Amino acid sequence: MQLWNLVLSGFPGSGKTVLARRLISENQEFVRLSVDDLRSMYFGANQPPRERDEEFVYNTITTLRDSILRSRRSVVIDSTAPRNSTREILLNTKVQGVTKLLVVMIVEKNELEGRNEERGMGGVVQAWAKVWENPVGQIHIVNFRNNSLAEFETSYYVLTELLASKVHPFKRKFLKHIYPRFSS
Repeated sequence: MQLWNLVLSGFPGSGKTVLARRLISENQEFVRLSVDDLRSMYFGANQPPRERDEEFVYNTITTLRDSILRSRRSVVIDSTAPRNSTREILLNTKVQGVTKLLVVMIVEKNELEGRNEERGMGGVVQAWAKVWENPVGQIHIVNFRNNSLAEFETSYYVLTELLASKVHPFKRKFLKHIYPRFSS
């Protein structure tokens, strides 16, 4: 089986945790790491994160990720990861033979606001919009649409088919076969 390092990135309420939990419940080769769970475990749920605490949390997550990958199990990292620098830290590993994939949760603003209001987190969408960066760079990205249950199921199907595929579009061999002029 292909070894994966999946990083889920999206606004609060976009469905990252639901997706991560479903992936691990249906595939025993995946392990879920949650930045929020680790932060809460170490520093409490109601504490605003301090910079040195965040550094500690991310260092712990990357250490755990690499240990899990070395044991030949795939990882799904459940993190808001609004900045490209954070995504890069979570995606990059020194473990060989790992396919890195950023899964960006796509949900319309009004849907996000409604979900967060129900959770007692009004205003969180506007706060995160100030720090959100659209993904850039040489990373493989899958957009996971989640405005409704039907959209979630469709996106989930596409993602799991990609994860199960032995020949997937992120391999140069696949691209050369489809696009003969592709080189790199």
